[in-house]
Amino acid sequence: MKKLLTGNEAIAQGAYEAGVRYASAYPGTPSTEILENIALYKEDILAEWAPNEKVALESVIGASYAGARALASMKHVGVNVAADPLFTNAYTGVNGGLVLISADEPGMHSSQDEQDNRNYARFAKIPMLEPSDSQEAKDMIKIAFEISEKYDSPVLFRVTTRICHSKSIVECRDREDVEIKEYVKNIKKYVPVPAHTVAMRDRVEERLKKLEEFSNNTPLNFIELNDTQIGVVASGCSYRFAKEVFGDSASYLKLGFTNPLPKAMMKEFASKVDKIYVIEENDPIIENELKMMEIKCFGKNTFPYQGEMTSDIIRKAVFGETNKTIKYDESKIVSRPPTLCAGCPHRGFFIEIGKRKNTVISGDIGCYGLGFAEPYNAMDFSVCMGGSISMGHGAQKIFNIKKDNKTRVVSMLGDSTFFHTGINSLLNVVYNKSNSINVILDNRITGMTGHQENPGTGYTLQGLETEVIDIEVLVKALGIKNVRVVNPNDLKAMKETIDWAYSLDEASVIITRWPCVLKRFSKEDKEEFKGAFQSKCLVDIEKCVGCKACIRAGCPAISFDKVNKKASINPDPCVGCEVCLQVCPVKAIGKVEL
Repeated sequence: MKKLLTGNEAIAQGAYEAGVRYASAYPGTPSTEILENIALYKEDILAEWAPNEKVALESVIGASYAGARALASMKHVGVNVAADPLFTNAYTGVNGGLVLISADEPGMHSSQDEQDNRNYARFAKIPMLEPSDSQEAKDMIKIAFEISEKYDSPVLFRVTTRICHSKSIVECRDREDVEIKEYVKNIKKYVPVPAHTVAMRDRVEERLKKLEEFSNNTPLNFIELNDTQIGVVASGCSYRFAKEVFGDSASYLKLGFTNPLPKAMMKEFASKVDKIYVIEENDPIIENELKMMEIKCFGKNTFPYQGEMTSDIIRKAVFGETNKTIKYDESKIVSRPPTLCAGCPHRGFFIEIGKRKNTVISGDIGCYGLGFAEPYNAMDFSVCMGGSISMGHGAQKIFNIKKDNKTRVVSMLGDSTFFHTGINSLLNVVYNKSNSINVILDNRITGMTGHQENPGTGYTLQGLETEVIDIEVLVKALGIKNVRVVNPNDLKAMKETIDWAYSLDEASVIITRWPCVLKRFSKEDKEEFKGAFQSKCLVDIEKCVGCKACIRAGCPAISFDKVNKKASINPDPCVGCEVCLQVCPVKAIGKVEL
């Protein structure tokens, strides 16, 4: 059967066909849809969201040791979180096959950095596969599990944004019935204490030698000879983009198995072509390998170090021109910066915290990251998921050392991010007696990546009801004495709560609790938030004085007529959160019940 699938959907199909029994992940663009699609195979695969990527990989390692084929998926920065178990698993090896999917993001469409996770495969000394389209994504997943079990190793499966989200035709097949292997206690294999790891280290090196031999002989790597004046070495989607540019006017070394690299095949290819272009996104990994073998090539001295290697980029780098068939006036393209949705529950907090002087705001990764921009200006720095509370703690300690009693640090993060790695950070605040203000923006879902369940929602990935982790109870259990829960759409209550936190000289936690405006309500939400989104706001033109106070609330449903100097509210996106109603100084905004 043939289907039109994205790379992420194809990976899920491949996991199903490969006989995977267990999968775990933390959602993150561009990897999110992998687990969401694996979760659809409820009868065959147990799929779970984990609180973070480290927990996801550790769970998958346990499933592998117990004998099942298991898969973990995450975006590239998530592998940083999971690196600790990954490197040791490279020493212990597997029982059932284990595949770790890293979804990298050249171009940083929705990420804070552009790291190249091919380096992880080299660093951890494990095999790596890189598909170039959806069909290969599906097929290579099955091969990855075979490699994992044959060579007793976790396998890194690297995809990029274009592979994850682009679609192509995929030939789908039936599920392979793979039995769960017997678990046999073997402490020399599975217990990495120093007495055992010396032998494990030797096995890692022996495995790499065998894998390089495999790399030189596998059909995952192949030479395609056409015109031999130009030779292109590429992997992943860079190969497809190169084919669009050069067609049959170049020869290709297409790499699908990329760690270890096939040195013998690379030498053979170099001997057959006159000039070599190495087209790879981000780091010059293939290029450096060729140069170490004293093979002359053109890589990052020709192509950019950052961004995607699209056909236009390649064409411009090689020929000095872009695709002339695409013609448009770039000056007429309207800028569309990201913004908080109409009715976003974070808006009320940003409006009130933005008024505070002598305040440093430590931010985090999520929708609330948009608080840095106009009109809120409500963020000073941000680094990684769950880092806001830790960074805020460190900054507040320094202000205290300076005896700067005026400056207060406010750390903010979302509910899912708190469950991800914010809990440990808050524990550090308690243990080291900080006086920072910590805000957990609880919108009742994992909002930024598309509304995935988390430990606070009461449901698993596959829809089973489960225990709800009460953030207020958890925070108090960690040792925080000063905790308040507030509706962020109530600006008066929000202001009073912030005043309360500023008045304290010890750690506090504010939990803003209101559902994401785009969330489909659970039955629990409907009970707790009765009346939510049951009205619309509108402007009384006669009362409006054109002060733009409502515009400064930053809601995309509100616009301003420069000719008549009046504000108006688009009823379609408006959900009646009433924030604009509260900021209007002349009471020109009212509401209409639905």
